[in-house]
Amino acid sequence: MKKKQILTLIAFLPVIPLLSGCWTLVAVGAGAYGGYKMKENGYTLQNPITKEKRSNK
Repeated sequence: MKKKQILTLIAFLPVIPLLSGCWTLVAVGAGAYGGYKMKENGYTLQNPITKEKRSNK
């Protein structure tokens, strides 16, 4: 039983740094940048994601 606990600890130990605030900020920044670039290309966040149609006036 002790071997199983040690292996579980070793398996989850690398996950701990991923849960810190710095990684969260990196993920949020990457998502925001992706959304900004999509908006530049005319996409809007809807369900499903669609491209805005330009009207000819």
